[in-house]
Amino acid sequence: MAENLELTKQEQRKKYWSFFWRSYAIQASWNYEGQMNLGFLYGIAPTLDHLYDVNNEEELRKKKEAYKRHLAFYNCTPQTSAFVLGLSSSMEEEYAKNPTTFNPDSINAIKASLMGPLSGVGDSFFQGTIKVLAFGLGVNFARQGSILGPLLAILISFIPAALVTYYGGKLGYTTGNSFLKKLTSQGIMDRAMYLVTIVGLMVIGSMIASMIGITTPIHMGKTFNLQKTLDTIFPQMIPLLVTFFMYYLLHRKVKTGWILTICILSGLLFSMLGIFA
Repeated sequence: MAENLELTKQEQRKKYWSFFWRSYAIQASWNYEGQMNLGFLYGIAPTLDHLYDVNNEEELRKKKEAYKRHLAFYNCTPQTSAFVLGLSSSMEEEYAKNPTTFNPDSINAIKASLMGPLSGVGDSFFQGTIKVLAFGLGVNFARQGSILGPLLAILISFIPAALVTYYGGKLGYTTGNSFLKKLTSQGIMDRAMYLVTIVGLMVIGSMIASMIGITTPIHMGKTFNLQKTLDTIFPQMIPLLVTFFMYYLLHRKVKTGWILTICILSGLLFSMLGIFA
């Protein structure tokens, strides 16, 4: 397997275009549990299919593990996701070459650490800047009855996105290969894994604090407010505890449908009782 991983320049260009086109389909199958994970798996599937021979039982097992690995939670701006696809592909190739020395857990750790920063930059640039400029300019021309209105809006929106997507995938793959070779040769992969895991946990923690809005309206008299008291002890304590409870249910193999039912019914019940708001 490992001896057949070297790609020609034509195969490399084909891979870059694969990152380009498949990153545009990354939101085609959205779900509550993993959000864009199915789209990411669709993007990296050609790499995994190239690495492992399904006719070999051991390689088929590793391929299944890789598919399952990339079903982890993923949420990032589509245009910048090409960079993550390229980097993850290079890491998967490195793991296929050196399965005994390369830790596959580092792949999802890198993905988790990149989601937040790339989403912040990507959403601000593409959604908050480029599209506003493109359609603002396009509306002005369209109001004058000019065909340049919709054409300019489309071109100004598409060209920067296309350039970032294509070269982002290429940069992620090429720099990923050289970076990983340096890490493995100097024996510092474990330290890098430790650092990116910390960053990934910080990203997940910030997502819990910003995306889960559960508070309690419980108070006694005019002086005691339970929510303010909890915030002074541990801000966002309730969202964190609810997240831990969901994780516990997943760890106990409770099906997603039952977890959603528990969330809906308990939310209605606690809201009616005045416990949660």
